Amino acid sequence: MLKIIHRLEENIIALLLVGMTLLVFVETILRFGFGMGLMWSEELTLHLSAWMVLFGASYGLRVGAHIGVDFLVKKFSEETQRIIGLIMVAAALVYCILFMYGAWEYLGKIYKVGIELNDMSIKKWQAHSILLVGFLLIGIRLIEIGMRMWRYEQTMISMHDEAKEVLELQKEAVGGLK
Repeated sequence: MLKIIHRLEENIIALLLVGMTLLVFVETILRFGFGMGLMWSEELTLHLSAWMVLFGASYGLRVGAHIGVDFLVKKFSEETQRIIGLIMVAAALVYCILFMYGAWEYLGKIYKVGIELNDMSIKKWQAHSILLVGFLLIGIRLIEIGMRMWRYEQTMISMHDEAKEVLELQKEAVGGLK
């Protein structure tokens, strides 16, 4: 089931990126080439980018692409790192649950009112449902990470280590000069 979610998430991110790129390209050509534009393109681009950000945050957690400050945590033993990691995951899950609750309340209210977006005939609750979907996906990723920590398969939330990457690139550059 998780593999299906992973694949679906990747495909949605790709479609959102392609859709946004094409939309901005067409709007730019129309506006500067022909002096006209699409009234709804700005609003759609804004919503597509919101969807991409939240899908991207979930994807970033899955592949360890987030940047974090773990300098202090790395000074501790692996067991302490794991405990700190579990506390971090629990705190992030509480945040996700609070956000999902708020999103559920918000979406329920705008569903009842039946408001549409300003420039498109799309119900506002449908366009803003990414708030609930995105944080649900982030919550799933956090549970996955927490389970791996609980089973001693990892000690910390995987993050992109820019400092390590820069040092490796520097070594490669210096090695290439010799």
